[in-house]
Amino acid sequence: LNSERSQLNMSGSQSMKNDTKTNEPAPGALSRRLVRACDRAVLSTSLVNTEWPYGSLVMTACDHGAKPILLISDLAEHTTNLATNNRASLLFDGTVGLDNPLTGARVTVLGTIARTEDPFLKARYMSRHPESEVFANFGDFNFYEMAVERAHIVAGFGLINWVEKAELIFDTAGFEALAEAENDIVSHMNGDHSDAITLYATSLCSLPDGDWKMTGVDPEGCDLRLGGEVARVDFNRPVTDAEAARSELVKLVKAARKPNSE
Repeated sequence: LNSERSQLNMSGSQSMKNDTKTNEPAPGALSRRLVRACDRAVLSTSLVNTEWPYGSLVMTACDHGAKPILLISDLAEHTTNLATNNRASLLFDGTVGLDNPLTGARVTVLGTIARTEDPFLKARYMSRHPESEVFANFGDFNFYEMAVERAHIVAGFGLINWVEKAELIFDTAGFEALAEAENDIVSHMNGDHSDAITLYATSLCSLPDGDWKMTGVDPEGCDLRLGGEVARVDFNRPVTDAEAARSELVKLVKAARKPNSE
């Protein structure tokens, strides 16, 4: 899994539950992290009036539990397909850039997709994809969320597993305060601590220097963006509110400033 870790820009911290036998992230936790880390996926739907599957590229975000969020047009072929059969899959690919892509991780998430008017989900998506604010105001574009059923992860040749919903989706009960504070946390970090965000990207994720922005904070970590590049930084432990998030963000800065941080 080392190549997969590097490709997903994983920080030195680790909040994912490990398999007690191998000390590697459990399949569900690894799958969830991949869903959180990716900003796009291949959406597969059933082509109307045929038996053919239809794959298309979509940009993605996710809620605090890691359920995928989409913004798609009513005019798109996949939206027409979903109106007839809303069962679908999303393939999240963590293999880009690897010399041997088959050694990297990819997860296919299965579930049903339905429209949502939840303002929190809309805000998370638009923060992840700033360019989407234009499309979000078009009458023929709508937000959708996947109700996850299960997933299948392939992480190189040594980890191939079916993952059930309970293993994949993070239980957000008791974490409501963090969701309420997320916008304030992100605004504060981008406005007053841009140097810390840059450290997260360059020191913890080994990415180029630049005007990195934080786009979201969830119980398990935070998301960063610079143009078309995204990065994921994990907390050492799940955070329930703004104060706990602040504490973890400070720890990440300290870790980033240590010599030879990875």
